[in-house]
Amino acid sequence: MAPKDDIHKNLFTVIYLNSIVPLSAGLKSFLMKNVKSTLFSKGELVCREGEQCTRLYVIKKGLVRGFFTSDDVDITTWISSDNEVFTSITGFFQNSPAKENIQCLEDTHCSYLEYDDMYYCLRNFPEFKDLNRKLLEEYYIHAENRAFMARIPNALKRWSYYLNTTNPEIIDRIPNKFLASLLVMRPETLSRTIKEHAKFAKTMDK
Repeated sequence: MAPKDDIHKNLFTVIYLNSIVPLSAGLKSFLMKNVKSTLFSKGELVCREGEQCTRLYVIKKGLVRGFFTSDDVDITTWISSDNEVFTSITGFFQNSPAKENIQCLEDTHCSYLEYDDMYYCLRNFPEFKDLNRKLLEEYYIHAENRAFMARIPNALKRWSYYLNTTNPEIIDRIPNKFLASLLVMRPETLSRTIKEHAKFAKTMDK
């Protein structure tokens, strides 16, 4: 990880958050001073299971997954990309050991806010409470989509549901084995399902 403290780099985060909820001049100033930027290399672990995670990240450009290991098999639980927020939910919000690993699948540029700074914002800037609520709403929508998708028994319908609830621009960026794990499939099943879906889509276009 390579941290960068250039205050001008924080403009991305301030503009991004201001697009969600209008920020006061005071909050903008605080964020410009306290948000930090960093670069993770492809394959680098942002957080390991059992560690404390004290940072809330915004992805400027890149791809990140959460995963845990069971019987020597990595199981991908979520994937986030450009302009999305991520952290260890238990590690950050409950100040507990992280339940999963967080790994970058590409070179990933992030901004982040430390735990203490976030709660300072919650105590001192009323609009940050609205911002926090909206970010949590977005997180729970994504979590609900993943939970629903994982329970669809038919692989083709599961893939279709994923396509309808995910930014299609990132799909080609996700390695097949991680995407298959997220979709609760074997990689060969995913490849076959993608071909079946493409064939079905062509039939519907005729």
